[in-house]
Amino acid sequence: MINFNIAQWRAWAPGLESVDDWRAWSRQPVVPPVSDAAPDVSFLPAMQRRRLSRLARMAFSAAWPLAEGRADLPLVFISRHGETPRTFEILKDLAADQPLSPTQFSLSVHNAVIGLWSIMRGETSEMTALAATGDGLEHGMLEAAALLNEGEPAVLLVITEEQPPSVYAHWVDDVPFPYAVGLLLTRGEDWQLALSSPPDPMPGCDWPHALDLVRTLLGNQTTCQHAWKNRLWTWQRNR
Repeated sequence: MINFNIAQWRAWAPGLESVDDWRAWSRQPVVPPVSDAAPDVSFLPAMQRRRLSRLARMAFSAAWPLAEGRADLPLVFISRHGETPRTFEILKDLAADQPLSPTQFSLSVHNAVIGLWSIMRGETSEMTALAATGDGLEHGMLEAAALLNEGEPAVLLVITEEQPPSVYAHWVDDVPFPYAVGLLLTRGEDWQLALSSPPDPMPGCDWPHALDLVRTLLGNQTTCQHAWKNRLWTWQRNR
């Protein structure tokens, strides 16, 4: 069991940019229309923006405002599938015996986002990139809690997923739409996260854990539970 505060949070998805947008969605969650829209990252110089995929733009859009005014802020980045559009294009080039782009390859690896974050912010704090299963959010929370326990005053956690290419639809069915959620975590007792093993298998969530947490943050409920395989995670809001 871990305790923490969620000092601030932000989220972005196509058509869901403001708190009011997310509040309306949380009351009646639906899959938004398919869109190529990407978040506004005009706070970055144009040369830097051009290097960012939509996955990276979503991560920066959710996380950058949370980091403003905070130096030496550790980052935990979570994505189950990562840069699938980039890697798919690389695989197509391989299949066609085409030369590979070193830039595309370097930006496709799982820790590329935190590398870009470090460069663009001049940030040298500890950073971790995780690729977990359906409960990657909770594994990221454990990583963040360990950093807080070691004395860090705050930790930035960002989880994001891009819509995979349609060829993956048979295997990847847990990304209803592209999204990013950022949490600024501090030490405290406002929230509690506990892990248990239910005696019987439980049905999974209707939405990815991060999106379900957004619904909890915007609602009046004090508890939400996320089941994944033989793990049951209970989020408890104490105030």
